Amino acid sequence: MARVAVGVGSNLDREMNIRAAVTALRSRFGPLLCSPIYESAAHGFEGPPFYNLVIVFNSPLDIEMLYKEIRTIEALQGRGIGADRRGSRSLDIDLLLYGQSIRYSEGIDIPRREIPNHSYILKPLADVLPLVNHPICSETFGDMWNRLNASLEQLILIEHIKLN
Repeated sequence: MARVAVGVGSNLDREMNIRAAVTALRSRFGPLLCSPIYESAAHGFEGPPFYNLVIVFNSPLDIEMLYKEIRTIEALQGRGIGADRRGSRSLDIDLLLYGQSIRYSEGIDIPRREIPNHSYILKPLADVLPLVNHPICSETFGDMWNRLNASLEQLILIEHIKLN
């Protein structure tokens, strides 16, 4: 059983797709720890703003099977296989952490390299796992956020959506 953290984002029918992702993950993996939801500008392309959050859960699946399960959940929300990663999307689920595993091969990016570079990943991760160390640099996510937040993209806390 591995403790997993995924980043969940949507910039199309945002509230509906975020709720659907939470429901699907809870149905498949049981109890979830959900960060607050933040709004951020689209990154790397022109498009509507995203809602983003991080969800932590325990998974009995190995990394490859977990990736397949995540892609299935995305597809159920209208995300096509091979969909453009640089455009608007109904649902984007990125595997951020798989325990303390480090793996950069065969299309697997664990821990996700983007963690320290984007507020929409680092802030919600620091919210739910503030005292957990990044598997490579051994700095806690809370400390990483405190050190980097001024230089990262602006976030807006979305308080009207309750997931737990």
